[in-house]
Amino acid sequence: MDFTVDGLIFLMAVMLIIGVVATKFSSRLGMPSLVLFLLAGMLLSEFIYFDNTEFVQLVGILALIIILFEGGTQTQWQSIRPVIGPAASLATLGVVITSGLVGLAAVLILDLSWLEGLLLGAIVGSTDAAAVFSVLGSKNIKERLTSTLEAESGTNDPMAVFLTIMFIELIQFPDTSVLSLIGGFVMQMSIGLVAGLVLGRTTAVVINKINLDASGLYPVLALSFAIFTYAGTTFINGSGLLAVYVMAVMVGNHDLTYRHSILRFNEGFAWMMQIVMFIMLGLLVFPNQLLDVIWQGILLSLILMLIARPVGVFLSMIGMKYSTKEKVFISWAGLKGAVPIVLATYPIVAGVENALLIFNTVFFVVLTSALIQGGTLSWLGNKLGLAGEEVPPSPYSLELVSLGKTESEMVELTIPKDSAVAGYQLVDITLPKHTLITAIIRNQKILTPTGNTRIKEGDTLYVLTRKKTRDLVKVRFYQKRIPVVNAEQDIKKSDSGT
Repeated sequence: MDFTVDGLIFLMAVMLIIGVVATKFSSRLGMPSLVLFLLAGMLLSEFIYFDNTEFVQLVGILALIIILFEGGTQTQWQSIRPVIGPAASLATLGVVITSGLVGLAAVLILDLSWLEGLLLGAIVGSTDAAAVFSVLGSKNIKERLTSTLEAESGTNDPMAVFLTIMFIELIQFPDTSVLSLIGGFVMQMSIGLVAGLVLGRTTAVVINKINLDASGLYPVLALSFAIFTYAGTTFINGSGLLAVYVMAVMVGNHDLTYRHSILRFNEGFAWMMQIVMFIMLGLLVFPNQLLDVIWQGILLSLILMLIARPVGVFLSMIGMKYSTKEKVFISWAGLKGAVPIVLATYPIVAGVENALLIFNTVFFVVLTSALIQGGTLSWLGNKLGLAGEEVPPSPYSLELVSLGKTESEMVELTIPKDSAVAGYQLVDITLPKHTLITAIIRNQKILTPTGNTRIKEGDTLYVLTRKKTRDLVKVRFYQKRIPVVNAEQDIKKSDSGT
C-alpha cells in the first residue's frame, strides 16, 4: 500500500494513539507494553508493506539513546553504588555466558553455523529495564534487587552490541584476530566511561549556568547533549550507549535548573520513541514467517529462560551476597526488549546469510520472553517474598514554568536527618531576600506554610528564590546541627548586595 505525505502523517498518528491505549491494557494484563506495540506493528504489516531495515535501525538507535538517557536520569547514584560490582559482572560475564549457551542451542536447533549460532546468542544476550519495571509497576521489590537490575540493564547493552558486531565481522572476514577485537572492546568501554563522565559533568554545568529564554528549552538542551554524547563517543571509537547511560546518571544526580521539566519531558519523549520503535519493528515481521520458526523459537525461549539466563546469573554472581531466591528473581527478570530486535537488524543490513531466519527467531524469542516472564514476574516476586505493599504514586507535583527570562526558580528540598533547621519555625529561619516557602509535603500531604510552621526531618519543601541565591538556600536547609553563623553571614552579604 502506498501512502502520500498526509497518509504517512495519519499513519503515524494512528500508531501513537494505538501505542498509548495499549499501555493501559498492558498494565491490566500484567505484561510489558512492548508486547502490544509489537503486535500492533505486526497487525499493520498485514496491510502495509514495509522493509526499510536501515531506516528502522536508525530509528531504533535513536530511540535507545533517548530511553537510556531517560532511565539514567531517573537512577539514584546512592542506590546503585553498592551494587556496581554485581551489576558489572552480570552485564559482562553474565551476558557472555548467556549468549554462549543460547548460541550453542541455536546451532543444534536451527542448523546454523557456529558463528551464526553465536551471533544469534549475542543478539539476545542483554536485558531490558523498561520491560522489567513496566511489569513490576508499583510493586515494592527490594531496593537492592531493583537497583541491580537497573544498573545491569543500563550497562549490558554495550557487551551485546560488541558481541554482535564481532561475530558479524568474523563471519564476513574469517581471518580477523579475536584478540584484537577484545582489545578494541576494552578500549571502547574505557572511552565510553570517560566520555560519559566528562560530558555528564559538562551537561549539568551548562544547564545550570546558561540562561535560556524559556523553560521548555532546557529539556531540549539536555536531550541534545545525550545525542551528542552518543555521536561524539562513537566517532572516537568509544561505546556510545555506555557513554549515554553514564552521562545520564551524572546529569540525573546533579542539582539541575528546571529539573522537573527535564525529567517529565524525557519521560514523555522516551514513551513516544518506544511506541514508534516497537511498532516499526513489528512492521518488519510477517506473522506467517514466524510460523516457520514457531517450535524452534519456543524451544530457544525455554532454553534462554530456564537454562542460559539462570546459569549466567548464578555463575557471574558467585561469592556475592545474594540469596538463592534473589538470584532466581534476577534470572527470571532477564526480559528481552528493544536492544535484541534492533541488533537483529544488523545481520540483515550486513547481508549475513540466514539473517532473516535469525531476525524472525530473535523476534519470536523476545515476544515469548516478554509474554511468559513479563506475565509472571510480579507473581514470582510475591511468591519469593521479595515484594512488599504497593507504593502509591506521589500525590504532588510542583514546578515554576518560565514564560520568558526570569531571575527566579522553584527549588525542591528534602530536609535531611540532623538538619540544623529541623524543629525550628519558619519565622526563626534566616533566608535570603525574595525567598518564599510555597509548599511543604509531609506524610504524603500538602501543607500551606505559615510563619509558625515547624520544619521536620523528611519534609519536602518547595522554595521560590532567585537563581543567584539558590545555593545559599540549600546550604541553609541542608546544613547539619553545627554552628550556622557562616551560613547566616553569607545570606546577609547576599541580601546587602541585592
